Formats: sequence, structure tokens, C-alpha cells
Amino acid sequence: MNQEVIDKAIYDKYIEPTKEKRSRCIGVEIEMPVVNLNKEPVNEEIIFEMSGAFLKRFGFEAVGFDVHGNVNSMLDKVTGDDLSFDCSYSNLELSFGKADNLFEIKKSFETYYMFINDFFSKYNYTLTGMGINPYYNINHNKPIENERYRMLYHHLHTYKKHNGKTDIVFHNRPDFGTFTSASQVQIDVHYDDLIDVINTFERLEPYKALIFSNSVLSEQPDLLCARNMLWECSMQGYNPRNIGMFDYSLESVNDLIEYIKSTSIYCAMRGGKYVNFTPVPINEYFKLDSLMGEYFDGEKYQDIEITPDISDLKYLRTFKFEDLTFRGTIEFRSSCCQPVCDSMTVAAFHIGLIENIPRLKSILEKDRVIYSQGNSPAELQRAFSYRDIPSFADKKRLSKMLVSILDLASIGLKSRGYGEEIFLNPLYERARTLTSPARKMLDGLDRGETIERYINEYAQL
Repeated sequence: MNQEVIDKAIYDKYIEPTKEKRSRCIGVEIEMPVVNLNKEPVNEEIIFEMSGAFLKRFGFEAVGFDVHGNVNSMLDKVTGDDLSFDCSYSNLELSFGKADNLFEIKKSFETYYMFINDFFSKYNYTLTGMGINPYYNINHNKPIENERYRMLYHHLHTYKKHNGKTDIVFHNRPDFGTFTSASQVQIDVHYDDLIDVINTFERLEPYKALIFSNSVLSEQPDLLCARNMLWECSMQGYNPRNIGMFDYSLESVNDLIEYIKSTSIYCAMRGGKYVNFTPVPINEYFKLDSLMGEYFDGEKYQDIEITPDISDLKYLRTFKFEDLTFRGTIEFRSSCCQPVCDSMTVAAFHIGLIENIPRLKSILEKDRVIYSQGNSPAELQRAFSYRDIPSFADKKRLSKMLVSILDLASIGLKSRGYGEEIFLNPLYERARTLTSPARKMLDGLDRGETIERYINEYAQL
């Protein structure tokens, strides 16, 4: 396929939307674990009953179904708000239509959350604010039976074919998508700011790990943000450029296009069926005459030969911490689900700082608090995702730097004129004490407190 055709397709999908003149809007997505406090697997019949009650109460329209006809996604076509289940019925996601300010989103979130948890309380169930379902070793962790999630679950399990054939040391939890929960925000970004936004927020990731980490695996309690490891050491990370952080600073939009071409595609659709295959970088995929993949025929997986088509670009899905979307937005994906009472902190942090990119860029380019040992942003992000803060980092200077960053976010939010800076208050305490929700919970467990205490505490509005 002609290289110019590929470049134009990428430009039209990812770059052209950033040239639209529009006011800056925000979109928030909050995934939350469903926890059965009876310490038994989540009963999907209770989930379906709740979904029916939610549809009736709020007048949403069912827009997604599994193969058995159960609703897995519902939408308010007026507001754009959506309730769905991400990968499994024990991971509930609330997504909100574009809004001008966070108070609109907070009001809707709390209304939906209270209804859902009031319903769940009859069965001793709850939603809670954690990045990994605390009962992930109790739940069945089955994928939703639809085309996409069946394909994804199958694809993640193909890691065994590649053990020892790549530089990745795969973990043995390919079901991780069914029990990990994120707090994500999408913010409109203009073409002129695109590269600065990506590069600057990349340098910010180590600091974010310090205050937002909230995903703990019982098998690895030294890791405060296990979500990232689960993505990176899976088939999603088969090509490391598909996940996590960029491995160099981008210089231009053309540089970004070249980077996108180096990311891999691992699925496409043919005849209404998902076909998955070993990930292939985009710049190689469209040079192929054909390749072999697998699809589910309703009973078992069958081999199939497909011919790459430029329309397959719609199935390229990366999971970068700063992910450029086809909507002309940057999706910030690295933050774990937060305690429910702090649900707006992630969005507030990013929105405030994106209003002050030149100043944030200057602060981080001059930073010698963590950028003094020659380590890359990616290396530092991993280091600060662990419970033990690296010995080279002075804790007082770390705390002071975090407070300065929060002050800058506060200035950005104040300039918007909505009073959203109030949502940063919980982060100031975390910055002063270098504490994240994961660290707080692990410290409590060390003192003999129970996981149930934190399930309940992190579930409170």
C-alpha cells in the first residue's frame, strides 16, 4: 500500500480533528469494581436486575448487548451519559457526555452512584473506589460475551505462544481486564498545543504515580499501581509502543505520525466478526498481502486469512498514558480509580494543568528534584509506582514540588471561573504526606486493619 495513503489516513483520523476551533470541553470516565461483600463471586443476575432498574429510573436507552441479550451498555442520548460494563460485569463504568465544568459531572455521578449502591445494598454488594477489585481472586473474572470482549480475552490469553520469544516477561493474569478500574479524562487539545501537551504530561507521570496510585495485587504488595504492570506485561504490551509512555520526546506532528505508524494493530473485523492476530506494526501491516488470524464461529476459534485494508485503521487501539484519540482529544489513561469521594480529583488535576501548559512545561524542564540522575520519565514513573520511594529523591523537595504543581493546577481551574479548584483539596494532603490511596491502605493493613474497612471507606461519597 502506498505510504502516502497510510500517512493521510493517520493524519485524517488523529491530527485533523485537533484543527477544529472549539471551546475546551471535558469528558470523564470512571470505572469502579463491583464487590460482593459476602466474599462470593459477583452474581451476574443481580447486575442484570440493577441494569433494568437503572434503565427504568433514568430513561437511558439500551445500546449494547451480550450474545444472551443482556444489556451491557446504556445511553442517555440527550446528555451523552453512559453506563456500561468494561470487560466484565464486575467492572462498572460511568461515562459522561461533554461538559463545560466538573460540577455538572459531579452532580450526575453522585445521582447515578447513589441509585446503584442503594440497589446493591439489598444484596450486600457495593461499588468502591479502587483500581483493582479487592476480591479479584474470588470473582469468576469472565469476559462479557460479546464480539469485542470475547476477542480481547482470547487475544490476551495468546501470550503463552510468545513466552520466551520477546523481551517481555509476561504475567499469568491475562484476565486482568475484568478486574482493573481506571479514572480517565478526555480533554480537547488544539493542533498548536498537541506536542507540548503530550511531552509535558509525559514528564509529569512520575509525580502522578505518587499521589494517584490505587491498585494493589495481594501477590505484589510493594507495587502501588499494579494496573500499569498488568497492561505492560501482557499481550497489550507485545509492542511496548502500544502502552504506557512514549520512549522519547516528540519534536513535531510528523514525529507523532511516525510514532503512531510504529504502534501495532492486533485485530480487525471481517463479516461482522472480530479477527485477532499477532500484533503487527502499522508500517508493516499495510505492506502485507495477507496474514493469518483467528475468529470465533459461535462454537470454536477458526483460522482465517485476511487482506489488510486501510479501513482497518479504525481498529488500531493503543493504551498510552497520553493517548491521542480520533475525537481531537487527549485521553489521560494512567490514573487508577480513586476513592469515590475523590472521584473528580483526576479530572480537576489534568484540566487545571492543561490551562497552564507553558508554565508547567517550564517547571518540569527545569526540574532537578527527580530529573537529576539521568533517568527517563518512564523509568521514574515505574520507580515512583512502588511503595519504597527511591533513595535519591529528597522527600521534602518531592512534597514541595507536588504542592507547586497543584498550585499551578489551581490557578488554571480558577481561570475557568467555576470554582473547580475545590476538587484539588484532597490532593494537597496527599502531596504534603507523599501518600496515595494505595499507600494509605497498605499502611493500614500493616497495622492489622482489614481490607473490608478500605472497601467501605473508599466507597463513601
